[in-house]
Amino acid sequence: MTEVARLHRNRQTLSLSFESSLIQSCMRLDDPDDLVLDYTRTMMGGLLLLPRRPQTTLMIGLGGGAMVKYLHRHEPQCALTAVEINQDVIDLRHEFCVPPDSERLQVVCADGASFVADPPRTYDLILVDGFTGQGLPDALCSPAFYRHCRAALNRGGVMVANVQADCETSRSIFKRVQKAFAGAAISVASDEGGNDIVMAGEAGELAQAARDFEARWDALAAMHQTTLAVSSTRLQRALMQWQKMVAPTGIEPVSSP
Repeated sequence: MTEVARLHRNRQTLSLSFESSLIQSCMRLDDPDDLVLDYTRTMMGGLLLLPRRPQTTLMIGLGGGAMVKYLHRHEPQCALTAVEINQDVIDLRHEFCVPPDSERLQVVCADGASFVADPPRTYDLILVDGFTGQGLPDALCSPAFYRHCRAALNRGGVMVANVQADCETSRSIFKRVQKAFAGAAISVASDEGGNDIVMAGEAGELAQAARDFEARWDALAAMHQTTLAVSSTRLQRALMQWQKMVAPTGIEPVSSP
């Protein structure tokens, strides 16, 4: 059954929720493209793991369109596809100032798990943030789903997934991602709590990102540096911890140029 989307407006923000009181998305009325919630800012850390600026991005779960708007504004070279299962949520795109469909942006009403299982193209970046009022749907955290995400990535691509920080459940989900991506996965807690951000890709690229983190940070656009100012240390620490775990095995694949 499709959940009813509810709007909550005050003088400063517009928020979206479903049956529960949990906020699914939040927008500043005076700056609609700003990322208000820390977990969305942390998810933009995926840009530091990519070997180059993304040309194609798939967003599973639209919500209020916060990350779609941010990338649409600050990564103009990137073609964006957002897949949202709930048409009522899509119908609120004007309220949340989501740009109209164009050559650069397509919003599709479809099941995200089915879409990524048979995608029309491959992507540099896949962002997974599909929640209901009851939490993360099983279809968006299954072993098959993560395998399909990996298959839908371009060479050097990265998947970034928002996972609820429910200790036992999040550990189980992280293990599924690790298995699907042959161990090339890290987890970064959001500053606000309640969310773990899982990032996965190719082992060689994660190792390169760990080695070149400072240089990649310096090369990052000023807007992204502002967005990631709070979470960058957590991201770098997660990369370094992952590298230390991988190094003793002697396995550090190098991706093709």
